[in-house]
Amino acid sequence: MISLRCLALRSLLGALLFLNAAALLTPSAVSQTSSSLAATPPMGWNSWNKFGCNVSDKLIREMADAMVSSGMQAAGYQYVNIDDCWQVSRDAQGTIVADPQRFSSGMKGLADYIHTKGLKLGLYTDAGTGTCEKRPGSLNHEVQDAKTYASWGIDYVKIDWCNSEGLDPEVQYAKLRDALAQSGRPIVFSICNWGVKAPWRWGPKTGNLWRTTGDISDSYDSMSLIGFGQNGLEIFAGPGHWNDPDMLEVGNGHMNRDEYRTHMALWALLAAPLLAGNDLRNMSAETKELLTNSDVIAVDQDSKGVQGHRVWQEGPLEIWAKPLADGSQAVGLFNRSESAIQMTLDFKGIGAPAAAKLRDLLDHKDLATAQNSYATEVPKHGVVLLKVSK
Repeated sequence: MISLRCLALRSLLGALLFLNAAALLTPSAVSQTSSSLAATPPMGWNSWNKFGCNVSDKLIREMADAMVSSGMQAAGYQYVNIDDCWQVSRDAQGTIVADPQRFSSGMKGLADYIHTKGLKLGLYTDAGTGTCEKRPGSLNHEVQDAKTYASWGIDYVKIDWCNSEGLDPEVQYAKLRDALAQSGRPIVFSICNWGVKAPWRWGPKTGNLWRTTGDISDSYDSMSLIGFGQNGLEIFAGPGHWNDPDMLEVGNGHMNRDEYRTHMALWALLAAPLLAGNDLRNMSAETKELLTNSDVIAVDQDSKGVQGHRVWQEGPLEIWAKPLADGSQAVGLFNRSESAIQMTLDFKGIGAPAAAKLRDLLDHKDLATAQNSYATEVPKHGVVLLKVSK
């Protein structure tokens, strides 16, 4: 699906240029958010990747039902997020108006239904004059919109950056932060400005998560370029404030099993928000198993709140590690090449004990205790995700 989201400002390569600046920044540049929201990376679902503008009350209710019946809610997913195209205009008082045909029960009625499921509802808006699909934006309506969302019972707001010419993202998103803080309701704040002006530098004092790049697409090249490009940003992430490499494409059909496993494992190591973007009503057993994999989700949701980083690279082979609260490490052996390759994890290289216990997290298997190193074959575009402990 092609949309205005693919314009030059949002191009992936352009946004990735900002990642090169991360190495020049130090942890002292981070101002910790005091928010208790998003103590671990948010988990949920978003409508955009699969449905684009084709959103409705019926669709969102069905996705909420499926989140419960599929076991995703039990696995930790809780936000049901409506992306662009739910809004059509403003009324005479300037209040944002939801599409009365598509959302006949109103946003308050929809939020009430979502809440009866034990889930939370999210909405999308834009910091500029209009959204990426030319619906009303929030510029000059920041406080009014925040109060409206709170009155509806909204729990999560994603704020995009289209039609924002002449605005400074750091300044504008601070206005939106203050408006949400004054709304009278705790609302997770997702900054979506595609890495413009290095939001990891000011995001921790502004929002709960911030997009670091342009939009992801359902391809290995897009996913891997974004995911592996996050190295160096780990110093800016932590409880309440997370780097966001964009939503999951798992189950949308244009990557194979090993590539989707790489996607899920890498996002977990990155302590990234896990926002599914597939049709939850029609998941294959393979997709459902991957999205609800308790061992992998535990890595993403680990209470230590540390984002993993690359510890070794040789050509297309990479090893990433993430320290966990129990003293162990999650370690991903990634093969970005075009054929299966034998890879070896040297325990000394990651500070693990010479005799280490290993668990294969994707396949839920405890492996034999290994001495000094562990060797395994990693498939093309695939991963072996391990928990390494004493």
